[in-house]
Amino acid sequence: MNFLSVENLSKTWHDKPVLRNISFGIQQGEKVALVAGNGQGKSTLLQIIIGKETPNTGQAIIRKDIKIGYLPQEPELMENVSVIDNILIYDSPISKAVREYDIAIEKQSHDPSEDDMNHLQWATEQMNLLGAWDYESRVKQVLTKLKIEDHDQLASSLSGGQRKRVAMAKVLLAEPDLLIMDEPTNHLDLEMIEWLEGYLSQKDLSLLLVTHDRYFLDRVCDTIIELEHGDIYHYKGNYTYFVENKALREAQIASELEKDKNLFRRELDWVRKMPKARGTKSKSRVDAFDDLEARIKNQRHKTELNITMRMERLGSKILELHHVSKAYGDKNILDDFSYIFKRKEKVGIVGPNGVGKSTFLNMIMELEQPDAGKIVSGDTMIFGYYSQKGMKIDDSKKVIDIVRDIADWIPMANGNKLTAQQLLLQFGFTHEKQWDFAVKLSGGEKRRLYLMTVLMKAPNFLILDEPTNDLDIETLGVLEDFLLSYDGCVIVVSHDRYFMDKVVDHIFIFEGQGQVRDFPGNYSDYREWDDLEDARKALEAKEAKELARNPVVEIKEAVVAKPVVPKEEKRKLTFKEKFEFEQLEKDIAHLNLEKSKIEGELSVLTTEFDKISSLGISLQEIQDQIDEKELRWLELSEFI
Repeated sequence: MNFLSVENLSKTWHDKPVLRNISFGIQQGEKVALVAGNGQGKSTLLQIIIGKETPNTGQAIIRKDIKIGYLPQEPELMENVSVIDNILIYDSPISKAVREYDIAIEKQSHDPSEDDMNHLQWATEQMNLLGAWDYESRVKQVLTKLKIEDHDQLASSLSGGQRKRVAMAKVLLAEPDLLIMDEPTNHLDLEMIEWLEGYLSQKDLSLLLVTHDRYFLDRVCDTIIELEHGDIYHYKGNYTYFVENKALREAQIASELEKDKNLFRRELDWVRKMPKARGTKSKSRVDAFDDLEARIKNQRHKTELNITMRMERLGSKILELHHVSKAYGDKNILDDFSYIFKRKEKVGIVGPNGVGKSTFLNMIMELEQPDAGKIVSGDTMIFGYYSQKGMKIDDSKKVIDIVRDIADWIPMANGNKLTAQQLLLQFGFTHEKQWDFAVKLSGGEKRRLYLMTVLMKAPNFLILDEPTNDLDIETLGVLEDFLLSYDGCVIVVSHDRYFMDKVVDHIFIFEGQGQVRDFPGNYSDYREWDDLEDARKALEAKEAKELARNPVVEIKEAVVAKPVVPKEEKRKLTFKEKFEFEQLEKDIAHLNLEKSKIEGELSVLTTEFDKISSLGISLQEIQDQIDEKELRWLELSEFI
């Protein structure tokens, strides 16, 4: 059954074509992801489908007998209405019955009158009559999973993340036949995202979504539709299938373009040598040449993103946190936390929303002060802070002027300098886009511009708070590659599991009540460990329950059982020790390389006694470090 048909749709935005005569459909049960670069028209297409935008040509037809649910990037709620009333706003008897029952139950906790008791009885009868108990349990399940706790809070007092979660609960509980979602994972913590994956993977749910979360795409969607320069491409498969086949398509296009160029060069030579008075016999060849020339000129050259920014040198002291504590009233953010950062360290931070991740970053940046302890930065430290809030962009300014206000010339890692225009090109802003006013930029393009302005300052310690929000998949890939080769330190707060897995060395897990666990591995490693821990605890709970149920049997068995001398098991390395062992091997190899370089320098020196003395001291220090690390390596190797 066809739920949605998009037929020959075109749309122009700010005098530029965004969609060019595109067509596609969605069948019942199909889960479709819309993938495109920033500013390519994803949100515009969704707005046309739900009827909030009008196309220039074509139409989007939704089957008349189905119900549509839509979750926008920026949710619209009734501001002076409570959270629960926003969620149960749908005019259905079941949602009204659930709401009346919740009100009646609330009154029972405040010295109920006879009218209140009668109200509860009536509300209970309505729930029975409509079979609404299952619906109520679904409401509670969704609210619990999305951590919506204060049901009577006014929508006007909610944060951006809370608004997104309330809007999501509202659209999920409406149980639409076709669910349309624009960046559903933004503002959700990792636990919520994993729950949402499972919820949306139901077989009978039809889905159209825009997201840059690659694990989410892989696990939920069975069809990918790609928008590129107004054209549309279909891929019947998940994200992994899309990546493979997109690469094949681009390789084929590049090959065909190269053939066209070679043919064009030959035909151009023939046209130039041809007499001015063209004969009838050559007219078809001339027409073919004209068609070929037009085809080559119309080929869209892909703008390659390239992040190669300069970084200031890091000193020996980087960033140290000594016994840091922070609380807001009864809410404990950090409790006696200490850590010393090392060179090239890349740390991910995960934890539920509201547990204090952004507060931790703000304290490092001295935007907030700890209640106790101290945070010490090295003299050479230059922070680059990419915050969730982004930068304040003057929409009346042109993109090029925003960059020039910071610098006209920007030094690169290779020692060269780029103009503001050249740098913008590296970050995917075409010459035409550079002279646009900022108001014309999409949300993702503004985030990309913000990232560029952060990196322009040549930081050697990057702090990235939700950098993946609104960035397209191509930009995320380039940013990941940049961070992998980045010689400075990085702290990342992100809900993008793919991004975290690729970039970070280890993770700070904010567990609540001021407790922070340092886990040696990426996010997937942590989830695997956490699942094993949950399984272990569940087994222990089951055994304890069995013991409580049958204590006599257990005691009897314990009495008659022959004493067994336990074998001494060889201790295994912990996760942290495994990480330390691997890091020691890298450190020792690096130190030996440094030692060889110094020995090489000493071998050619004869009379420069000051330099010989300085190098001799450095050589001894390196040897001491090698001895210390090799000793620790030997200790750990006994447990491998």
